[in-house]
Amino acid sequence: MDRRNFMATAGLGAVGSTLAAPALAQSQPEVIWRLQSSYPKSLNTIYGAADSFAKAVTEATDGRFQIQVFAAGEIIPPLSIVDGVQRGTVEMGQTGSYFYIGQDPAFAFGTCIPFGPNARQQNGWFYEGGGNDLFNEFCATYDLVHFPAGNTGTQMGGWFRKEINSAEDLKGLKMRIGGLAGNVLQRLGLVPTQIAAGDIYPSLERGTIDAAEFVGPQDDQNLGLSKIAPFYYFPGFWEGAASLSFFINLEKWKALPASYQSIVRTAAMAAGTEMTAKYDVQNPIALARLLSEGTQLRAFPQDVLQKSYAAAREVYAELGEKSPAFKKLLDHQMEYRDRTYQWWRISDYSYDTLMLRAAQEQW
Repeated sequence: MDRRNFMATAGLGAVGSTLAAPALAQSQPEVIWRLQSSYPKSLNTIYGAADSFAKAVTEATDGRFQIQVFAAGEIIPPLSIVDGVQRGTVEMGQTGSYFYIGQDPAFAFGTCIPFGPNARQQNGWFYEGGGNDLFNEFCATYDLVHFPAGNTGTQMGGWFRKEINSAEDLKGLKMRIGGLAGNVLQRLGLVPTQIAAGDIYPSLERGTIDAAEFVGPQDDQNLGLSKIAPFYYFPGFWEGAASLSFFINLEKWKALPASYQSIVRTAAMAAGTEMTAKYDVQNPIALARLLSEGTQLRAFPQDVLQKSYAAAREVYAELGEKSPAFKKLLDHQMEYRDRTYQWWRISDYSYDTLMLRAAQEQW
């Protein structure tokens, strides 16, 4: 075959493939789902991940599979996503899995546990280390399917009205804090409470709480927390890598064609990657802005970190006795985390330490 005939044939093949795609899409069923987020639209990075996910699914199916996204509270209460998805009130939701530890502490592993993996380790555990498969074994007992929906990276330790000089200063402090961190810090005398994102600012403003943590500079700035509490602490050792979650009703998931299921998996991963990238770009900018406006950045005292680490180990031992699912997930994740640190110590940690020194000392 000469070159001109080959090119002509190749061109026709490409056009034929393009023309065939809509026909293939037309052979699939029309599906309309509703997805509610736990977060308001003002948190455009977190909530935006749900929008990006829904858009990707619609485009990949030529509009045959549409997912309508609703903000916190528009259909069900923002911290009742798991219940709403279980009942089928909505087909799926976007939330922090650790909001539901009251049902079973194993739900924490969809987000994170104090002193757990960092963001890259967490993604590795979910996608290639068997973590999401194991977590889905647990979720199936609640008629749910789970997919990671993005990772915030290491979060901040939160906003405090007064300075924390030692662990003693936590005693009696009322704080909005998510997940198992409340169980851990309660042992140091802190009084934890779980409040939806939209209620944090008014609770802090009214004095119902004395401190609050949410995510990091970008989201915390959007919530206006710096206007009320001047001291901004780091690190959020209870959220070394906080993953968001997409929960899907198990029956609705099983009813999807295999091609739609594949698209959902891919779209969730894409939306999650985009969300993490946005945080990596936006958080440094937002932090600089907060500091220029008078925010006082503080590191947690060493005794807070050490006592919290000891308390976390106690909490995990007790929860493992009560919840077999929690112990199974904990053992799996901790073995994975500790194994990966053997590599991390000489790779990323070593390199990051080098570059931080170079930047500070201007080599």
